[in-house]
Amino acid sequence: MVQLLDGKALALQIKEEIANEVRQRTAEGLRAPHLAAVLVGDDGASQTYVASKEKASHEVGFTSSVYRYPANTTEEQLLDAIKFLNEDPEIDGYIVQLPLPKQINEQHIIDAISPDKDVDGFTSINVGRMILSEDAFVSATPMGICTLLKRYGIETQGKHCVVVGRSNIVGTPVANLLSRKGFDCTVTLCHSKTQNLAEITRQADILIVAIGKPEFITADMVKEGAVLVDVGIHRIPDDTKKSGYRIIGDVKHSEVDSKCSWSTPVPGGVGPLTIVSLLQNTLKANKKNIR
Repeated sequence: MVQLLDGKALALQIKEEIANEVRQRTAEGLRAPHLAAVLVGDDGASQTYVASKEKASHEVGFTSSVYRYPANTTEEQLLDAIKFLNEDPEIDGYIVQLPLPKQINEQHIIDAISPDKDVDGFTSINVGRMILSEDAFVSATPMGICTLLKRYGIETQGKHCVVVGRSNIVGTPVANLLSRKGFDCTVTLCHSKTQNLAEITRQADILIVAIGKPEFITADMVKEGAVLVDVGIHRIPDDTKKSGYRIIGDVKHSEVDSKCSWSTPVPGGVGPLTIVSLLQNTLKANKKNIR
């Protein structure tokens, strides 16, 4: 019988821990953590995501700000905004919501963010620090996956972890983190050009899937008793649902979960911990700023 890696329940628990720490710090007269977001344009998914971050911030007692800019904002104008946020002592951390409009070079913007306020963990400096196992802000989804495995007591030492997907946001950093001391996995990183993929995924004690293809992983690709982490999230039209769609992941859970010892649901698995990781990073930034 598969057991759920319930990200939603764990996120509520961690948010309560953060809220308690914030209450204690503010009772001592310290300033509450301040998380800001920069939103350029009117992309619906980005607006929803920023709103959920704002809501989560308020739930744990953070101050939250959203800086909104029109879709025709130039790169130079956005860099001016970044400079302002870097220099504002009241803001502990901020995120620039991606994707940005095509006239703006995303990497230029990301690397203009102060590494000390880069709570998304996307700057080259924080990525480099993470790879060197130095103190760093780790990007939210990989951090959330690691938190999920750790808090549920999943045995990782010496286990074979296969990561499917090599993006800079999820696959590559989580592969790096799980190979390091504290997790001590033997990691194989697969991608769209990997040959005999099913042969490799069947060897995984821990299978992390972030390939961005709906229900890509099927039962014949998973070994009995594996721990499964599905990072994918896709909206599929469904007239039987009130919303008009249903949400599925990168794994065909209807046939795969029965083979697994542990599995993340979609939704309610990795997603809730992504926002919690952002809150944890912001609290960490606040504690560095205010001692």
